[in-house]
Amino acid sequence: MRLSPRARLAARTVHIGAAAGWFGAVLTYLVVAAATLPGAAPAPTVGGYQVLALITVVVLVPLSAATLVTGLVCSLGTSWGLLRHYWVLFKLVLNLVATAVLLLYTRSIENAATIAAKPQWSDADRRVLADPTHVVHASAALVVLVTALVLAVFKPRGLTRYGQRRAAGHPGAATVSR
Repeated sequence: MRLSPRARLAARTVHIGAAAGWFGAVLTYLVVAAATLPGAAPAPTVGGYQVLALITVVVLVPLSAATLVTGLVCSLGTSWGLLRHYWVLFKLVLNLVATAVLLLYTRSIENAATIAAKPQWSDADRRVLADPTHVVHASAALVVLVTALVLAVFKPRGLTRYGQRRAAGHPGAATVSR
């Protein structure tokens, strides 16, 4: 399946926009998580965790899904292919893992937001709210997204075995314009 030049441009534009939005949302999440971390004053902690839960469900999950879907469309609809180049395959794996971790992580942030909203916190609640896991996860997500960005910009050479077989069977199939 090949996309027309106009469809390819539209898919790539949506993909880049979703990826940039995902990056910005993770950066915002990191800032809010860091500001919420001390947890000494209840009001900022409650508000911070409510914002983190909202960012997760309303922004991060949809943008990660949009990036995954548009990345698949871009790879399957162009000569890059999904399984031909290691950098495309690696970006797919990064996106799948990041999206899966994010989906599993939504329970954790919703739990923390529920605890933060309680009128009284137990010592166990305070430990949950003071846990730096939200900062750690957001920092790791930024590393993953920057890695995907670097791969997309520099497109390191290297064909997979499938890509090598396709190139051998189709002269010129391995050369792709950027």
